[in-house]
Amino acid sequence: MPTAKLKENILDAEWRARLDLKFSKSNNKTILSHRKHYGPLQVQKPFYPELNGACHVYILHPPGGVVGGDRLNICVDVNSNAHALITTPAAGKFYRSAGPVARQEQIIKVASKGTLEWFPSENIIFSGARTQIQTKIELSHDSYFMGWEISCLGRPASDEYFSKGELDQRFEVWRDGRPLRVERLWLKGDDPVLNEKWGLHGFPVIGSMVCVTDKTGLVESLRKKTNSSNDQELFSATQTDGIIICSFLGNSVERARSYFIDVWKILRQQVIGREAVEPRIWKT
Repeated sequence: MPTAKLKENILDAEWRARLDLKFSKSNNKTILSHRKHYGPLQVQKPFYPELNGACHVYILHPPGGVVGGDRLNICVDVNSNAHALITTPAAGKFYRSAGPVARQEQIIKVASKGTLEWFPSENIIFSGARTQIQTKIELSHDSYFMGWEISCLGRPASDEYFSKGELDQRFEVWRDGRPLRVERLWLKGDDPVLNEKWGLHGFPVIGSMVCVTDKTGLVESLRKKTNSSNDQELFSATQTDGIIICSFLGNSVERARSYFIDVWKILRQQVIGREAVEPRIWKT
């Protein structure tokens, strides 16, 4: 087959997908005021399980997995006084690649007095995958944001370890154009950092959660509530200027989620002043 034709066939097999969402306050509740999609990214109808009118939305990716060469772009805008919670119904799966890189980019903007809770399911990075995931959150000085990212390297339940491939994951939080948190995780298969004590301790599950707040004195309550770390998992909570950062290392995605949900329930009450209401999809 001619080289040009081969390249054309490869491009045809790669997914290009984009999802744009905008949330606005209207009549005492938050509405999904704009949505536009291209390719295999979509949302279900908005859900309203809370009395305060917060809008819960589930992002869907029907193919169920991402292969080398795929490009997924998600853009979220939360207008002033709007309150949205975004999650996903299933894990993201990044399959092994013969060479091309799979890229997922998420740009989130929250306007003055807007609130976004960003709680996607975990990403499973198959051995041999070449993956770039970038998330950037842009906030106003009085925006509210809580969010997490959970990654599983390989498939431990199937005795598949991250022996080859590459993960380049970036998570950035900016407020009024200044960085609060700029984090980069760059791993290669069989890299010493995967197993050394100064690295990931051999744990395949990595989690990071942030809450943007200027309130102080909250970290001790998080540590007491989640004070069950052992040699099978590690959890930490710390606070710097304007942001609380929680980290997890362990063997179980479910345990990571359990820690972070406990943290969310505490911080939602303390920071936002609302009792946490779990999305129904988490219980199915």
